[in-house]
Amino acid sequence: MEDVKETIFLVDDNSTNLMNGMNLLNARYNVFTAPSAKKMFSLMEKHRPDLILMDIEMPEMNGYEAIKILKSNPETRDIPVIFLTGKNDVNSELEGLNAGALDYISKPFVPPLLLKRIEVHLLIETQKHTMKQQREELKNFNENLQQMVDEKTKTVVELQDSILKTVADIVECRDDITGGHIERTQRGVGLLVELIKDHPCYRSDMSEWNIKLLLQSSQLHDVGKIAISDRILQKPGCLTKEEFEEMKKHTVLGVQIIEKIEATTKANDFLKYAKIFAGTHHERWDGSGYPGGLKGEMIPLQSRIMAIADVYDALTSERPYKKAFPHEEAVRIITEGRGTQFDPVLTDMFIESAGLFKN
Repeated sequence: MEDVKETIFLVDDNSTNLMNGMNLLNARYNVFTAPSAKKMFSLMEKHRPDLILMDIEMPEMNGYEAIKILKSNPETRDIPVIFLTGKNDVNSELEGLNAGALDYISKPFVPPLLLKRIEVHLLIETQKHTMKQQREELKNFNENLQQMVDEKTKTVVELQDSILKTVADIVECRDDITGGHIERTQRGVGLLVELIKDHPCYRSDMSEWNIKLLLQSSQLHDVGKIAISDRILQKPGCLTKEEFEEMKKHTVLGVQIIEKIEATTKANDFLKYAKIFAGTHHERWDGSGYPGGLKGEMIPLQSRIMAIADVYDALTSERPYKKAFPHEEAVRIITEGRGTQFDPVLTDMFIESAGLFKN
């Protein structure tokens, strides 16, 4: 395949210079001549040059004025310009370079030298164009790759959400006296997180939380109930002391279930949050909770949040052994648990915005 010749504009008001330039360059390049800058701009409406050789001293519009117009137009500003001039003083050369010219060649020029400098500048421009094209291709590749990653991530998240919902449904199907409990506690946790995320007491702890994963994982806080006997889990009345001790094991069992999942996958925040919720959401601020008897700030903040959301839903939901308490009564009971069952600062913030929790 024959190489495509580059296009050069030769602009000079001297017809002899135009003819000599044409004879010199025509064998290697597609050459268009123009006797003035005005003619050059007219010529440019039909042809796009790869390089312009332009005299400085021309009537009507000199080279400096012409290059200023070229550089001010986004469509022509990247066209390389070499000034050809009889001037050989430093100030004229500096003015031409400052105006945007790539080179400044004094006349009379040496033909082999002019050809070589044109060749070098065209090569540089070709390389610049190639690099720009490669950058654009790389940018497009990265954007497409990011889109693929985003789509894959979305698919994984949707699958994860679906699995979580299925597991949560299984727990609620077995513990059929608490229908909707998981969804409601997740909502309560979300409300509390929004209330406290900028509070000075908790801002530092929460700064590294992935809130979306936190809320997703809260659905597994009762996952250990899967391993509790139906005889206890579905008992219509109050549990005996022995039965309650058995029920309390759902916290430890929940941790064990999540640890089995951890053993087959890489550690991640989702499982970390899920294990915290499952294992410590029944701990109490005064240390009288279970399974570890943790006290005060030894209890993870996630579980202190869950404790309020979990109890509020338990109080306002109907059970075979009790009626649902009104919202106001539930708030009063939680208020009484301030500093004993619940984190006092969290309790105060819950009380201040309790209306948000009312169904």
